[in-house]
Amino acid sequence: MVSPPLAWLYFNLTETSSLIQIYFSFVAKKLHALSIDGFLIYLLSLEGSIFNVSHTPLYQDMTQPLCNYFISSSHNTYLMEDQLRGQSSVEGYIRALKRGCRCVEVDTWDGPNGEPIVYHGHTFTSKILFRDVVSAINKYAFRASKFPVILSLENHCSVEQQDTMAQHLKSILGEQLVMGTLDGRIPTRLPSPEELRGRILLKGKKIGSLEEQPEDSYIGDVSEEEDSGGTEEENSRNEDKRTPKKSKERLSQALSDCIIYCKSVQFESFKHSRTYYKLYEMSSFTEYKARKLVREPGNEFVRHNAWQLTRIYPTGLRTDSSNYNPQEMWNVGCQMVALNFQTAGVEMDLNDGLFQQNACCGYILKPPFLRSADTNFNPDQPQDTAGYSPVILSIQVKVSVARK
Repeated sequence: MVSPPLAWLYFNLTETSSLIQIYFSFVAKKLHALSIDGFLIYLLSLEGSIFNVSHTPLYQDMTQPLCNYFISSSHNTYLMEDQLRGQSSVEGYIRALKRGCRCVEVDTWDGPNGEPIVYHGHTFTSKILFRDVVSAINKYAFRASKFPVILSLENHCSVEQQDTMAQHLKSILGEQLVMGTLDGRIPTRLPSPEELRGRILLKGKKIGSLEEQPEDSYIGDVSEEEDSGGTEEENSRNEDKRTPKKSKERLSQALSDCIIYCKSVQFESFKHSRTYYKLYEMSSFTEYKARKLVREPGNEFVRHNAWQLTRIYPTGLRTDSSNYNPQEMWNVGCQMVALNFQTAGVEMDLNDGLFQQNACCGYILKPPFLRSADTNFNPDQPQDTAGYSPVILSIQVKVSVARK
């Protein structure tokens, strides 16, 4: 008999004969063996996947508060390429939403003819109309998932064009846009993804609080990014040594009224947040600032994220729209770990891997030790956590090679 031209891998037929019949060549079936190519085909198949197929459908509890979930989040969603000269397009929103993304970013600036525009400010990126972005979101928001979409707004517009933004949001999104608490009362807990099915939340600055609404317009920094009080671009420049300049702008009452469960506030300290902030208020950090908070008292950050939403975004120094490792942010329970979806790589592979489960709905329930406000979990010292039990995965591959 003529020996096969390739080396063959032999293994236990009682366990694998059915796989051989499915995945391998006629010669392999005859020899009860698999080729290198056949083995690779098997590894890439469902049977060879490390993914737990029982987690493919919607299997998690979706009735817990929003802060108890990891939320698939995009940064600079409108960009198709880099942050300096790249193209802005509504296609960025369409692609992200079709991938199950549930938090998209909208950077707004004053445009011609009284129409707000979306682009990466102070760069050569192209510009698109805000109303076109809202229309695309309205059309594709719930194609991949019925659970809520959050519009993370970085607002640089004048009051007049903010009023226009509010008009577009209300007229285009209609009843999908959350304009008040679900039960008409001051919330004592954040609503759940299930309660917000088919709804769209706006995240941004708000005049006053839900408890008391002042009549006058707010004067202050209206940028969505809250890392140190400046815009995303300002926060990214010399983050250790600068006193950022706050732009004193007025916030439209009409736009403010669209902010309900995701009011952006400036972070000062974990103690300050516990003492003064409401559960519907949240902060945003650059990856740089977030890492500093993780290194300080890691457990404090975990406890903070057990009751308040947090959004992390890439530093503006990533002009090529590269990404940071999202895992270290998930390790402390950060819910909205925003990545540049337009940039492929290991970071987006990790993101896709996490959100592949639970019907790709864009919401993944955090483990219990990241949901308790009294947790003692510290990602740097996990062995100190109650119930800590590391999982050890051992893989042994035995290979026999047939010789000519």
